[in-house]
Amino acid sequence: MFWGTPIIINLRKDQCAPSVQSNKKEQNQRKKKKDPQIAARMKITKKIQRALDEGRCFWSFEYFPPKTDIGVSNLYDRMERMYTLGPEFIDVTWAAGGSSSELTLQICTTAQAVYGLETCMHLTCTNMPRAKIDEALKEAKAAGIQNILALRGDPPRGQINWTKVDSGFSNAIDLVKYIKEQYGDYFCIGVAGYPEGHIENHDFGQDFKYFVEKAKIADYVVTQLFYDVELYLKWVEQVREAGVTCPILPGIMPIQSYGGFKRMTSLCKTKVPAFILEELEPIKDDDKAVKEYGVSLAVSMCNKIKAAGGRGFHFYCLNLEKSVRLILEGLEFVAPIEVAKPLPWSPSLARNREKETVRPIFWKNRTRSYILRTESWDDFPNGRWGDSRSPAYGDIDGYGVSLKYTEEEALAMWGNPKTVADICNVFVSFCKNELSALPWCDQPMTSESANIRDKLTSINARGFLTINSQPAIDGALSSDPVYGWGPKNGFVYQKAYLEFFVSPAELDTLIRKISAVPTVTFHAVNKDGDLKTNTQSDGPNAVTWGVFPGQEIVQPTVVDPVSFMAWKDEAFDLWNKWASIYKDDSPTAKLIREITDTWFLVNIVDNNYRQGNIFSLF
Repeated sequence: MFWGTPIIINLRKDQCAPSVQSNKKEQNQRKKKKDPQIAARMKITKKIQRALDEGRCFWSFEYFPPKTDIGVSNLYDRMERMYTLGPEFIDVTWAAGGSSSELTLQICTTAQAVYGLETCMHLTCTNMPRAKIDEALKEAKAAGIQNILALRGDPPRGQINWTKVDSGFSNAIDLVKYIKEQYGDYFCIGVAGYPEGHIENHDFGQDFKYFVEKAKIADYVVTQLFYDVELYLKWVEQVREAGVTCPILPGIMPIQSYGGFKRMTSLCKTKVPAFILEELEPIKDDDKAVKEYGVSLAVSMCNKIKAAGGRGFHFYCLNLEKSVRLILEGLEFVAPIEVAKPLPWSPSLARNREKETVRPIFWKNRTRSYILRTESWDDFPNGRWGDSRSPAYGDIDGYGVSLKYTEEEALAMWGNPKTVADICNVFVSFCKNELSALPWCDQPMTSESANIRDKLTSINARGFLTINSQPAIDGALSSDPVYGWGPKNGFVYQKAYLEFFVSPAELDTLIRKISAVPTVTFHAVNKDGDLKTNTQSDGPNAVTWGVFPGQEIVQPTVVDPVSFMAWKDEAFDLWNKWASIYKDDSPTAKLIREITDTWFLVNIVDNNYRQGNIFSLF
């Protein structure tokens, strides 16, 4: 590899993907080798059995479709964060008559394809003629969804009694039978269980008989929320005595607020033990205390169920994160690294990405953009694309480059910078965790980058505006809580990496310093596509890799020049989106546009992952 004098190359967009004939013999040889262990779509029952075989507890989360676009965007952010909590699966609710069916399917598909979450789609009988059921199942299968929670459903809003529609189904058992008739064992089908009996059937014995009949043909059961653990455990015992053998997951709904708790338990006619009401009474007007009590109560409930032999728990999140996170911490439930982080990034569960094991590092903080810009790729035989030098990235407008915040929220975070120093201070505040986001980073700094927080803060203060980074790692255990990923008993490595915007003058000085360090490689490009680099290779440079027992070395993250040229358009356009929240002739808008037009986007790799010091260049 050539690491000599920097060269300047002017690339047009039609030159960003040179055509190289794939080596078929090499590809065939690769197919014969053992594939690395990566995430794959799996039925819920198989995931449950795997957890039981490993002797560990497991958990899952339920979400519902938000009513606004901002709400949906926020839910995706929450799902991405909650992925690290290690749920075996999530499920997404379905409104009466499929009124939210399109959004439910979109959320399920995005959760699987973008965030790597095994997903279960709810499907109800309410206002659903057979044609709608057929369409929903067809679309679910096409999207790669293979888990369905089959429900009768509640009456539509404003309607007291539940009624069957023409050609529809009267109850969940008929829906389960129909799905099996049409799709065999393709779908893993769950059903609802009611430890206190269904609220519309006052004959508990008859209701229990119907449930047992339904559960015996289903693959698993998720219960309605409850707060009486003894009642639940007695019901499970009765269910087992009746011959039901499939997994039963208790539905746990943390108390988020006193008013919400009272409304939900009243709506579902849930029995609440007297001690809970007594303990809530003196704190009912203190929202923080109620939420803390809800966490403590849920931990206590789960521990009692665990002591009785229960191992799985289904949390009704109400699209909230904090309480569930605290409950899992209170239970000391920590997902194995190989479950929560099989790769440094969340592997997609989309069908066409089953063999994907490599991604460019540039989209580390914009996963959804990367997935959507590459969704037309029909195969990933070499881990990333058919011809490793010819990625055909989709247009950035397919993602719709945008800020994930309203204008008011963005102004509150980033203020009205009028000088370059003011811009630097915005980035410094992000590094110090005083700001929760930047246009390029929708979430706070990751724990691994937090370990180099002070050094990042220092270089940002001097005009090197970082948007991506990672420290060098030399053989950390794959089980390491900060740097670990992948299967057990492995070792992971990574090269120090920095990506930032910088002025032309500062770049010239930096390049002179880099020329004295032969192990450092860089690429720098401006908005117009003028590229400066000290390597003539257009091949990828692995910046993370892992060594695991019984398989090939895995290299999941790379710096790839061709992909960098595709990413730079998106990266620079985010400056424009930032400028757009200000008046066009304002000093702030003019400053940001000047930076967009003149500065460079730079990536630096220190290939000496053992003794290098990437920050010594600044």
